[in-house]
Parts: sequence; structure tokens; C-alpha cells
Amino acid sequence: MANKETKFTEEELKSLNELSQGYQGIQNAFGQMKVQRILIDQQISSLEEAEIKLESDYTDIQQKERDLVKELNEKYGPGSLDPQTGVFTPTEQPAEQVEEVKSEES
Repeated sequence: MANKETKFTEEELKSLNELSQGYQGIQNAFGQMKVQRILIDQQISSLEEAEIKLESDYTDIQQKERDLVKELNEKYGPGSLDPQTGVFTPTEQPAEQVEEVKSEES
């Protein structure tokens, strides 16, 4: 028994070629998708780093605010500031507190 060669028809070869091209197209799409995922992961990582930095900056500025408020209260006493005009209005202290302050100074 000799092996008899069979030649595929043009239609069969065309179908096989289309399948092969389909697989190649899908593999290329998977590769492109993976590259996009890598780029997105890098962007997410950068955003997370920026968020951590901003959180740290926010904490720092809160501390600066507390320090400044403490310093101004020590210098001017309690009161309120109009940031538009720069005018500070002291808060009147009850008479008991004023007497306590005077007796502590004596």
C-alpha cells in the first residue's frame, strides 16, 4: 500500500489560511492588550505615588497651620482674622480670666 498524496482544494487552503490569520490576529491583540495593561499599571503606580506625596504634603501643611495659629495666639491672644483685610479682632475674655492673667503676672 503506497501513500497516496492528496492535494487540498483552493477553498480548503483558503479556509486554513483564514484560520491561521485569525489566530495570528488574536495573538497580536493579546500582545497589544498586555502592553496596554502594563502601561495602565505604570500609570496607576505613578498616581498612587503622587497620592502618597500629596497626603504627606497635606499633613505637613496642617502642621504648619497649627504651628502658625499657636504662634499667633501666643502673640495676639484669641481672636479672629479677616484674611481679606488683614484685620485682627481680639476676642474679649471674661473678667475672671483677665483677673487670673493679671494675678499670674504679679
